[in-house]
Amino acid sequence: MAYDERGHPDPAGQGPTGTENGETQELAPRRWLALVILLGAGFMDMLDVTIVNVAVPSMLRDLEAEYSQIEWVVAGYVIGFAGLLVTGGRLGDIFGRKKIFLLGVVGFTAASLFCGIAVNAEMLIAGRIAQGAMAGLMVPQVLAIIHVTFPPGERGKVLGIWGSVLGFASVAGVIVGGLLVEWDLFGLGWRAIFLINLPVGLAAVVAGYFVVQESRSLTAPKLDLVGMVLAVSGIALMIYPLIKGRDHGWPAWTFAMMVGSLLVLGLFTAYERRRTRTVGSPLVVLGLFRVQAFSTGMVAYLIFWISLGGFFLVWTFYMQLGLGWTALHAGMTAAIFAVGAGAGSGLSVELLTPRFGRKVLMAGALFNAAGFGWYAVAANHHGPEIGTWDMAGPLVLAGFGFGLVIAPIVDVILTGVDRHDAGSASGLLNTTQQVGWALGVALVGVLFFHQLDQDSARGVEKATPALTQQLTAAGVPAQEQSRILDGFRACVRERSAAGDPTHVPESCQPQPGAPAALQEAMASAGEEATAHNFSRTFSITLWYAVGILVLVFIGMFGLPRKARPRDFDAEVRSERESAQVPT
Repeated sequence: MAYDERGHPDPAGQGPTGTENGETQELAPRRWLALVILLGAGFMDMLDVTIVNVAVPSMLRDLEAEYSQIEWVVAGYVIGFAGLLVTGGRLGDIFGRKKIFLLGVVGFTAASLFCGIAVNAEMLIAGRIAQGAMAGLMVPQVLAIIHVTFPPGERGKVLGIWGSVLGFASVAGVIVGGLLVEWDLFGLGWRAIFLINLPVGLAAVVAGYFVVQESRSLTAPKLDLVGMVLAVSGIALMIYPLIKGRDHGWPAWTFAMMVGSLLVLGLFTAYERRRTRTVGSPLVVLGLFRVQAFSTGMVAYLIFWISLGGFFLVWTFYMQLGLGWTALHAGMTAAIFAVGAGAGSGLSVELLTPRFGRKVLMAGALFNAAGFGWYAVAANHHGPEIGTWDMAGPLVLAGFGFGLVIAPIVDVILTGVDRHDAGSASGLLNTTQQVGWALGVALVGVLFFHQLDQDSARGVEKATPALTQQLTAAGVPAQEQSRILDGFRACVRERSAAGDPTHVPESCQPQPGAPAALQEAMASAGEEATAHNFSRTFSITLWYAVGILVLVFIGMFGLPRKARPRDFDAEVRSERESAQVPT
């Protein structure tokens, strides 16, 4: 039978004992060893989504890259993933899930090596897009293979293990990334976050070849390559100008590309409607959007990930570039959010959502917003003196709210979707998550660095009194002090306006022959001003995130009041039994 992009069976027919198209299959004797390999592949994918954030400042410095290029390092992965997610699942149905899974693992491992040896930002971006594309081939096969390998009685336990591993990987990403950058293994620095995939990927390929059983669908849907190209092109035309526009002063071509994006997405919609009438097997089942719960849920889901995708990137800049924390310090602090998310996810799925339905998701959005609001107040209040424990409360609350939303939201959105469209709907939701993340990264860059530029005078005002006192104590004449302070203001202003937050403008370079004490005082004042600027800008950015989450809360009124977990196997069996009853 056919499976969707995350392994949910489509209506072609899954039998009660792990069969395809009604033919009984024996249980795979090495299915638990196969599960270990599948989990390793899923772990690699989730690790690489989150591990990059803590290494971004190191990449900027080492590759002498522009900030917009590093945005593409983050966003490129999710765009590549989203581009092949739906098509990857269909390729597995047609050519064999084991073949496509191994192809994806080999490609992912090779792309990781390419990223690890990148000599410039362009090479790293290409490697990240390739990584995401290969994950788009690899990940859809994992749950599809689980569904045909494990019988229904074992599948619930297996899917629980799968969810736990992915949750752990999201936590491990920020911690492992911080450790690898901090330890600088073999002098590799940030490159180790990609090269660590090589032994895992090679082991998965070798073991998977011998342990994972082949399976395919006898009723697989046809590929929609034209639809895939149009969808990815429309998304790229929107994201590219948002990332590059600020560097180029927002020329006319950036707005032309965004208008072109809308035209291409309109063409995609028209093509999918025509394909539905003629060939069939469209990339997106447009009829899904006639279901109010699905259409409003999709909008809320997209906005939710725009908010969170932007937050995670700016949060890294705030801690490392603004406060001057190490990658390890930032990573361990980020783990606090993950702890709250784990608690929220567990309670939401097991206890709360089955009883209270959409109210749990709505409460989660508000808790997430409240945590961000608390964090914004703390960042603005403490400024450069903020510590990990000052962030702990806001992060636990925001993470808890995030967990309440993210764990059950797919089931809630799919509640009103017909079983025949569930595969397409599930794949569309996962693609929406990736697109939302990429849009969040692009949009937050525009907002954050514009605000940082606007707030440069505030940092100067905070740092000037201490610098003036140091200059006076050093016996610097008043006229010379005025000249030094003018140069200091220019330095902070130009650094805040720079497209690259690690760039040191000429006005900030040490003056030849200047006393060491003066250089040290200037450097210290510059760090203080930067910390104040970043703290204020991060605080304002969080308030925008709060506003977005309030919109998510409002959008959730369109969801069904109760969640109905989709037991696709039971639905298929019921349909078969009904068909066998004589009339």
